[in-house]
Amino acid sequence: MNKNLIILLLLATTIGSAQHGYRDSNMIGITLGLNQFNVNTSDFETKPGDGWNVGLSMRGNAFNDWDAIYGLQFSEYNFTVATLSQFLNERETNYKLSCANITFQLSYKFIENHLSVEFGPMVQVNGKLALDETDEDYIVKGNPGVLAKDLTDISNVTIYPVVGLTAGVRNVRLNVTYQYGINNMFGKIDGDFKGNASVVNGNIIFYF
Repeated sequence: MNKNLIILLLLATTIGSAQHGYRDSNMIGITLGLNQFNVNTSDFETKPGDGWNVGLSMRGNAFNDWDAIYGLQFSEYNFTVATLSQFLNERETNYKLSCANITFQLSYKFIENHLSVEFGPMVQVNGKLALDETDEDYIVKGNPGVLAKDLTDISNVTIYPVVGLTAGVRNVRLNVTYQYGINNMFGKIDGDFKGNASVVNGNIIFYF
């Protein structure tokens, strides 16, 4: 599935570049970066964790001072939940989430090729949360009947509004974005748990 998405994005990028190659803003971008992920919830204690991003995008002229950006990004997110061991010793259990993110953003150019602000929707597709097998039977702090493994079957699709700032030179730019999940990522789990994902990304983009 992921390979097909990459092939489609590459085809769209190639066609777009061929049709609008005379415009300065039509470029392919390769993204590398880091993220900090957390879950905003009142049902248990969480702490943010660090992860990574890698992606491919196309930036193209839209109209006047606006560009349109189409992107596919693969990310690994991490965060921790306060848990209790079998001997009731408190510890932090780490959860890992691997996902693919598809985004469309509009970019307003304050300074052509140097400074812009972006905003738009992102759709995240993912599987279950992963955690170490040795942590699966730890008790989620504040929830005596809930084990760490009970939180892993999260929603497979999350919708994020994204806002960001990009600055640099024509071919190399730094990009900082914030995204907030509008749907409950624990909606599939019994127990009426609620939680919304939030992500801060710091990326470097190489344009060609």
